[in-house]
Amino acid sequence: MSGPTQAAQPTTDELELSVVMPCLNEAETVGTCITKALQFLQRNGVRGEVILADNGSSDGSPDIAAKLGARVVRVMERGYGNALMSGIAAARGRFVVMGDADDSYDFSAMQPFLEQLRAGADLVQGCRLPSGGGRVMDGAMPPSHRWLGNPMFSRMARTMFDAPVHDVYCGLRGFTRALYERLDQRCTGMEFAIEMIIKASVQGARIAEVPITLHPDGRTAHKSHLRTMRDGWRTLRFFLLCSPRWLFLLPGLALLALGLAGYAAALPGVTFGGVTFDAHTLLFASLALLVGYQSVQFAVFARTFAVNIGLLPEQPALTRFLEFLSLERGLLFGGALAAGGGLLLLGAIGQWHAVNFGRLDYAHTMRWVIPGVTLTALGVQTMLSSFVLSILTLRRK
Repeated sequence: MSGPTQAAQPTTDELELSVVMPCLNEAETVGTCITKALQFLQRNGVRGEVILADNGSSDGSPDIAAKLGARVVRVMERGYGNALMSGIAAARGRFVVMGDADDSYDFSAMQPFLEQLRAGADLVQGCRLPSGGGRVMDGAMPPSHRWLGNPMFSRMARTMFDAPVHDVYCGLRGFTRALYERLDQRCTGMEFAIEMIIKASVQGARIAEVPITLHPDGRTAHKSHLRTMRDGWRTLRFFLLCSPRWLFLLPGLALLALGLAGYAAALPGVTFGGVTFDAHTLLFASLALLVGYQSVQFAVFARTFAVNIGLLPEQPALTRFLEFLSLERGLLFGGALAAGGGLLLLGAIGQWHAVNFGRLDYAHTMRWVIPGVTLTALGVQTMLSSFVLSILTLRRK
């Protein structure tokens, strides 16, 4: 078998597997990881290579890697995602397996990943947690990560994006070059790994999961680069940014339903269980309608923008909606809402005029004023939003 560091570099078709390791000052462990990966390739007769994507190490990690036979790619832009993107871009294999160089992953046990890729999987995600058949060695993962953070975010990934994974944070994974090129990854930091799972899921990629064992971090010179609270917030933020449905649409629809129910009870002044729903209820209901309507609009804006920049794939329902909701239709609908609100406000002014601009029966008049103000505001929002949406869809036309 020709080694991966031969002078005449093989073409992409000649290599089956590239093992890519991001690295930042991993001199204590990088040698072990590279040795295990190279031994795996040789032992199983796999034509492949090992690439170290070095992100500015100052402890001699690149020299260690090069001496052992790995190909070193120097990445000047800091960030986990930047390192991986550069390493993967340099890879020549049809399949890529990526994993950290801290000796927590066993690169001599990559056979299940390769088998799944050969069988047709686009992405093979490792799972360290028992829920997916994995194993966490004593001291290998903080209890808060093992029992709270990772299971919670993994469940969110399954719920929000239909991602068939139980360990969303596992950094040991394999994928095809074709899938990676199709995903068009954008995140330069730790969100890179999360972005891959989300995009692969929403694009309908074939995803497999294999159990692995997580070993204790082999480094002693410095602590892990992970930061629990910071990384947890960044994950939650990215989940929400990638899911306008959960961030904007569903809360917006719930508020709209609540607002309409409030109007149904307050306009006729219903009394239920000794509680009378009057003008004050209309105010709360109007608040729910305004905020809910705006939240639904934000869902459309966010999804349209995410599709335009390639973060999320095309959605047929949204495409049909945008084709129907032209700027002119939006202006007409918004104008109708505002006109209806204006008529109600004029009616309230008429009531004031009828008492010579004196005191009013506010419980009665507010049933005209509050809906009038609400409809006018909704109409103006609709007209302005129609212009914004038209700007966002310019690239589609």
